[in-house]
Amino acid sequence: MLYEILICFIAGTGAGLGTGFAGMSAAAVISPMLMTFLGIPAYSAVGIALASDVLASAASAYTYGKNKNLDIKNGLVMMVTVLLFTMVGSWVSSFLPNSSIQGFSMLMTVFLGLRFIIRPVTTTREAMGTLSQKQRLVRSVVCGAGIGFICGFVGAGGGLMMLLILTTVLGYELKCAVGTSVFIMSFTALTGAISHFAMGELPDPFILILCMLFTLLWAEIGARIANRASTIFLNRVTGCILLVLGAAILYVEFFAA
Repeated sequence: MLYEILICFIAGTGAGLGTGFAGMSAAAVISPMLMTFLGIPAYSAVGIALASDVLASAASAYTYGKNKNLDIKNGLVMMVTVLLFTMVGSWVSSFLPNSSIQGFSMLMTVFLGLRFIIRPVTTTREAMGTLSQKQRLVRSVVCGAGIGFICGFVGAGGGLMMLLILTTVLGYELKCAVGTSVFIMSFTALTGAISHFAMGELPDPFILILCMLFTLLWAEIGARIANRASTIFLNRVTGCILLVLGAAILYVEFFAA
């Protein structure tokens, strides 16, 4: 039992900090940790990760919203298109062989980590206003469709892809990008968790509760620190967290026994 608590604590800490600081999906950390170190079946591990993501993302979104680092209007538009095209991507992938883009989420994590360290996002709130509301809405729909399709097709990478799109294509300030990303992820994770548990067996309640509590705790800690930090500091910390998580997941997936 102590071993299970330790693994859940490490997984929840990594997933929570990734969510609170960078809007990263908890599934990218918790799933491989539970599968590798506790021998939990993949389907059940993903369900636990999605359930952990719901509370962690919602709590982080609330904290970012309190600090006015959340774009609800455009976030809702992107959320709807992400959900719709995730189903389209899943439908298309059902006709193709089950191959091979396992490293997509991990490589995205490492890439974004390097990106935030080498080239920090320094967009200001004033600069965000250069796009008209119509342009922002159109880009939200187009980008949401692309993110949703890839998430449904590949099965991973949604939170990180949203962060990348929000900061590069939509020109969001980093804090606002993370806040909007976790807001969207709280709904997408809820949808995924409900469908997961409805179609499969319920996971071990002890492991589920531990992962949910630890992820929620560290996501809230990460979000509070992030909202008080300077933009440059947040870029550096976000980059370091993503690099460490990416390296850890790569090790777990390919080298751990």
